[in-house]
Amino acid sequence: MNIHDLAKHLNISIGTISRALNGKADVNAETRKRVIKAAQEFGYAPNQSGRSLRQGTTGLVGFMVLTNRDRETRGEAFFISVFGGMQSYLYSCGRDLVVHFGSKDEDALAHMRRIVERRIVDGLIISNTTRIDKRIDYLAKGKVPFIAFGRSENAVPHSWLDLDFEGTATKAIDHLVSLGHTHIAIASASDDVNYGHIWEEACQAAMAKNGLRLTEDLILREPLTEFGGYRVGERLLAMAQRPTAIALVDNTMAIGLYHKFQDVRLVPGKDIAVVGFDESPNGEFLRPSLTQFKISLHELGWWLGKHIVDLIEAKAAGTPVRHHRKIWPMDMVVAESSMKEHRGKA
Repeated sequence: MNIHDLAKHLNISIGTISRALNGKADVNAETRKRVIKAAQEFGYAPNQSGRSLRQGTTGLVGFMVLTNRDRETRGEAFFISVFGGMQSYLYSCGRDLVVHFGSKDEDALAHMRRIVERRIVDGLIISNTTRIDKRIDYLAKGKVPFIAFGRSENAVPHSWLDLDFEGTATKAIDHLVSLGHTHIAIASASDDVNYGHIWEEACQAAMAKNGLRLTEDLILREPLTEFGGYRVGERLLAMAQRPTAIALVDNTMAIGLYHKFQDVRLVPGKDIAVVGFDESPNGEFLRPSLTQFKISLHELGWWLGKHIVDLIEAKAAGTPVRHHRKIWPMDMVVAESSMKEHRGKA
């Protein structure tokens, strides 16, 4: 079946068929669904190579994930859920998601430049942003539609989405203080990823609000892996005055931390209070159950899909770009690892 047959079958013009399959905004949602459904049923697919040459577009959105970060062990469960939500939206627009994994052996900027210069995608999501991220300046200068999944301090205006690190830090510290803890440590990232800095500063502010100090020796920076969490446990146990509670910036670290506590027969929630981060990937399976923050990753992915398409269509139409910025909310779920009121000394 060709596009003429599809138009005849649906009693819709060829132009409408083409615009629906290209995700154009001037086609209503119901018509787009009819066209996509019929195209699937009859096995029709436009010639992507020819369409790309004619229109200068690919119908693809890229998501760049860096595997040369400490956080790669967490990436599968976290990002796959985000990808699912993003693809759900892109599918409704006749577009598709392509994931680009950065190698451990290559420069992130160089990898991204290859993607852009080869015109593989119409828009791009970049993740694991650093405090000053060269990729952001490059994309903004080239007027490439993009969203940074993570904040940075780059001066150039751009769209971004980030998790509520300030909110989670404040809720975690306030919760622990409400239980009577005053000697609190935090576990943060050991690399230059920006959310580690945001988390630390937010924890310091939350401690100060409660009349406490977060001294440098209580900030335990380690790789965001199971081994990093194990090292955090070793460092806690080596302290002359062991903290009575700890808050983590990543749940993968909680797995290693629990293992170290198990080695010396310490029980989270009984001997030391632990607050994790988001519920991905394995926090719900830890015992005692881990206090952590709930987040809808599918909805987050949908948001990314919708707003990257907005940016792509604005560029295609030559209309002014409206940048999108959002802090994604997270709700604390208190569990066994931080329920017990603290009364004694470390």
